Amino acid sequence: MNVLLTEEVLGWLLRLAGAGQLVLVAASPAIPIVLGWPAQVAVLPGLLRKVFWTYAAYILTSHLAFGLLTLLAPEWLLGGGGLAAAVCGFVTAWWGVRLALHLAGFETRDIAADGWKWWAKQALGLLFVSLTGVYALALWFNLAGVPA
Repeated sequence: MNVLLTEEVLGWLLRLAGAGQLVLVAASPAIPIVLGWPAQVAVLPGLLRKVFWTYAAYILTSHLAFGLLTLLAPEWLLGGGGLAAAVCGFVTAWWGVRLALHLAGFETRDIAADGWKWWAKQALGLLFVSLTGVYALALWFNLAGVPA
């Protein structure tokens, strides 16, 4: 076993991942403004408009739940049982899919790619890589039964 990857180190990595997700949640109210969602969504039929905002709320709530769970109870995610592995696997898949979509390239021609927006996109990419990696390590920890 790699002596650098102990349960304690992984616990701190998870806490940082939780904090990162909470920062994302805190910044999320700016996303509709920056991307002009209200005006763009207003032209959708009523049902699609409601579905869009419902999905946005589900995603925001999921990020909040992932962040709080991970920051406040990382030991639950390192418990070695089936539930810990399942949760870590789910969150790894969640962020892995988001990373793949980020790398595949969201259509961003309508958004200026200079200044702080360029930095924001890079920071999001780094966050998505980090979250995917940390939860994958926690999944591996649970599945492999790595001793502390």
